[in-house]
Amino acid sequence: MPQFTDIISEPSPGVYILAIESSCDDTSAAVLLNRKALSNVVASQKIHEEFGGVVPELASRAHQVNIVPVVDAAIKKAGITMDDLGAIAYTSGPGLLGSLLVGTSFAKSLAYAKSIPLIEVNHMKAHILAHFIENADDEYPEFPFLCLTVSGGHTQIVKITAPDEMVILSETIDDAAGEAFDKIAKIMGLGYPGGPVVDKLAQMGDPRSIEFPISNLPDDQFSFSGLKTSVLYFLQKKIDENPDYIEENKADLCASVQYTIVQTLIRKLEKVAKREGVKTLVVAGGVSANSELRRELFDLGRRHGWSTFVPEFQYCTDNAAMIGLAGYVQYMIGARAQLNSVATARIEWGKEDKD
Repeated sequence: MPQFTDIISEPSPGVYILAIESSCDDTSAAVLLNRKALSNVVASQKIHEEFGGVVPELASRAHQVNIVPVVDAAIKKAGITMDDLGAIAYTSGPGLLGSLLVGTSFAKSLAYAKSIPLIEVNHMKAHILAHFIENADDEYPEFPFLCLTVSGGHTQIVKITAPDEMVILSETIDDAAGEAFDKIAKIMGLGYPGGPVVDKLAQMGDPRSIEFPISNLPDDQFSFSGLKTSVLYFLQKKIDENPDYIEENKADLCASVQYTIVQTLIRKLEKVAKREGVKTLVVAGGVSANSELRRELFDLGRRHGWSTFVPEFQYCTDNAAMIGLAGYVQYMIGARAQLNSVATARIEWGKEDKD
């Protein structure tokens, strides 16, 4: 099976790429030398916690405040100057349009001022390619492989046959896995973001204590809206009987919810992997930081003798290093963006041609 370096050769002496990520509520900048991340600076926005979710207008305003100091910090941490840059990569979508516009405008302005190539990056493809950022173990997925991409807005199974060849085989028809975590956490009064809180509390609970429905649609698609409704009705009934039910059973509730979401993901991934005959599996996106999902993926690999990979924690959630790696791929195949390129909130990509 081919490896990344069999397809994308390393240039000598190398190219420094400044990457900018601003698709949601994290402002991030990174500098890569080929596949090596020299810096990866992230400024998170805490203000959204009090609203129980991301407020787009507040997010875009915070990006405007953060982007210059974040880029400056990334350049300094990398030990280079702006004059050393060979290209600028930025997230063009999908994401919140106002947030994307901040990063897009900054990237285009800097690329124009420095007369260097501009590269637009698909945020979801970047999550997948984060697995090829140079790491200490020097171990990377071999092609072809399947990626379970799970975040607050997306849940997909993608088949990757080359760094720039990806096909979506399965995706959610309603809520994404990350949305399910957040919405159920909100129902339970656990705050935002819900995923990390549920994961932490689940460590102290019994995942089999409460049985919630595990979705199993026949067409390989995902669905999580039914789980959210099931939890809501279950809690309404229990609270009528005991107003303190959530507080008294918080750990077991979180463990049961997490078990149901993870099993929905893993069972579908296993089914698709068997059908496709692919023996290398990876996860990507913010939910890939979930401890049970990571354990279950490794367990799935051990049961079948498949190779499995999880990203480093710093590359799970939105970050610019993954944008830089995806930008590096685009740079090496000669893809360039024009100064009149625009950010796009929604991007149709990777759809399988079934005609």
